[in-house]
Amino acid sequence: MTLTLTVSDEVRALAPGFTHVAVEAHGLLNGPSTEGTSALLEDAARRLAVRLDGRAPHEDPHMAAWREVYTAFGSKPSRTRNSAEALAKRALADAGLPRINVLVDLYNAVSVAHLIPVGGEDLDRIQGGMRLVRATGDEEFMTVTAGEEAVEHPDAGEVVWCDDAGVTCRRWNWRQGPRTRLTEESTSAVFLLESLAPMPVAHVEAAGAELAELLEKFSPGARITVRAPA
Repeated sequence: MTLTLTVSDEVRALAPGFTHVAVEAHGLLNGPSTEGTSALLEDAARRLAVRLDGRAPHEDPHMAAWREVYTAFGSKPSRTRNSAEALAKRALADAGLPRINVLVDLYNAVSVAHLIPVGGEDLDRIQGGMRLVRATGDEEFMTVTAGEEAVEHPDAGEVVWCDDAGVTCRRWNWRQGPRTRLTEESTSAVFLLESLAPMPVAHVEAAGAELAELLEKFSPGARITVRAPA
């Protein structure tokens, strides 16, 4: 069954230029990072350096737009960076990008190369549809603190992704919860690529197509659907 994804009117009003592309995949093969995914992450860092041409990630117009939106819903973008900016900073640092697992490496590589926030959720762990909303502050977000499961609540007005069981990602795309993250046992996933104006819609479409190609390469025979921008 196709996952339902909805964006609330309140979020549309906050960020009129928001667009997302969803890549849904079934029959995936995951496992520890490989030489192939490491090479993709290294190439992504090189592509990022060319794109930035000496600028800091937050100076890119797309990242600047995300900072403006984060500020608009009450988050401090220099402290809670969107996922693409946070990854970009790591990519440009001496230690480079982390290696997590095959699927996470693939979407992180696309995120860094295109400077677009990309997230991946395990479809078998999603309950009901996914919704992008402004939080009331009562929602539950399951996280891990000092090695123990803990429940947090988003700030009122904060933009969050959620499903029927609670928040799956806080501050739009800042921190994903462990409940739905992709593990080495994951076989079905939805990947969300998110953009704001001034990034052209064609750019996020191209990033989605690149991710789909990588998923096909690393999971031969997987059933992959790229949805139209919404």
